[in-house]
Amino acid sequence: MDEDFCREQAQRLRALAERADPFTRRRLLALVSRYDANVGGPPRDSKIELPVRTAPPASIFSVSGEA
Repeated sequence: MDEDFCREQAQRLRALAERADPFTRRRLLALVSRYDANVGGPPRDSKIELPVRTAPPASIFSVSGEA
């Protein structure tokens, strides 16, 4: 893959990650890191912070008997 293609794909994936849920965001940013590795690293201004989960998902507190 050429470097321009990798840069464009990484930028598209970063834009998608900004609007995605936390699980998908992590997956997209992992893919971004693979593209960045092909071109020598991410651009200096491309830092996207992931939200920090402070409590477990509410679904584990379900008492309806669903497994």
